[in-house]
Amino acid sequence: MNVRQMPLEELELLSYTDIAYELLKLDKKPKTTPVLFGEVCKLLEISEDNMMEMIGDFYTTLTTDKRFLLLDSAEWDLKEFHAVKTIVDDIEEDDDSSEEETEDEEETTSETEDEAVASDIDDFDDADETIDDLEDLVVVTEDELEE
Repeated sequence: MNVRQMPLEELELLSYTDIAYELLKLDKKPKTTPVLFGEVCKLLEISEDNMMEMIGDFYTTLTTDKRFLLLDSAEWDLKEFHAVKTIVDDIEEDDDSSEEETEDEEETTSETEDEAVASDIDDFDDADETIDDLEDLVVVTEDELEE
């Protein structure tokens, strides 16, 4: 159906997105929101002031309508004009190399754990000194503080 040749009475029965869909289908080229909605308003004889008030709702409607696609260029096009690429990443690794990597990782982990234990022992020695420093402290209750 050619919406550009339809009488106004028939166009008024269609939604803005249906008209936009037909325009994009006819022209076979993407359009920005203002250009697309401008064409819709021109066909429906809507004033520019009213167009500016309704363009936000039109944009929202396009984003929720599954027939439309917003391109990186900020232009709307029909999804049916764009193919979806599915990329499958099939990288096969040799079993031998993965076993070698696992052994290397285990050796590194053992060395790291030994270093951590040595560090904990040093921390424990420091803790004894801290406890000695705390022996002179006295616990004061709230009642004693108020006095």
